[in-house]
Amino acid sequence: MIDRGSVLALYDAEMRRDPIPEPGTQVERVGTIVRVVGTDNYVLFSDLTEAGARAVVTSQANFFRDAGVKVEWKVFGHDLPKNLTDILGEEGFVPDEPETLVAFDLRNESLGTPSISGLEIRQVVDATQLRDALRASEAAFGPDTHGFLDRYRDRLTDPTMALFVAYVDGSPAATGRLEMPPGKSFAGLWGGGTSPRFRHRGIYRSLVAARAALARRRAYSFLTVDAGTMSLPILEGLGFVPLTTTRGWVLRPPQPPLP
Repeated sequence: MIDRGSVLALYDAEMRRDPIPEPGTQVERVGTIVRVVGTDNYVLFSDLTEAGARAVVTSQANFFRDAGVKVEWKVFGHDLPKNLTDILGEEGFVPDEPETLVAFDLRNESLGTPSISGLEIRQVVDATQLRDALRASEAAFGPDTHGFLDRYRDRLTDPTMALFVAYVDGSPAATGRLEMPPGKSFAGLWGGGTSPRFRHRGIYRSLVAARAALARRRAYSFLTVDAGTMSLPILEGLGFVPLTTTRGWVLRPPQPPLP
């Protein structure tokens, strides 16, 4: 059984204080702030006091406003000060849906794979499968707004990322990726979604199990997910343990004045 406190402390140390940037981004440290800037922009970690938090939040907000880019400040349930989200809201940050960070112990547990007629899960290795992944993603989440093909086309041979597609009788039904940052204890599940017409068959569970098997072969200790309300009960049923809550607070660049 996972020791929540020690695993969360390890996660903070490895994944938030010392993140490995994805292609097109870089990590910057400003005081106690750890932020990622580039293709995507995030504040991943902060160590703030109640007295100094407001000034730091304003400084970060102004930095990204001046750059004219969107930024997400990712707030974890144990982050201080306790009124951090109030300060973010007053600065103009808008909250996304809340999620729960869950972890699975790959060292001591295994995930069974349900038997589903006609199901085949493949790792994406070429352009045709990448387009199938896009089809499944759009069916699950709606029209692509993040440049799916451009984002992952050049990463199909990247050993730190694996993209999967689940097919049912040859039709792309679900997709999800596995991020494997080198030198870390944690591999992460991202972008998992199933087309509505294929839901409630255990496909999502099978896709989780396939990615977990690869992470275990790569000798990661833990598998983590930022779980939404739909996936949380499924993941808990598979043995994932909640560590803390998470919520993204988004600041968008100011709109230019109308002519």
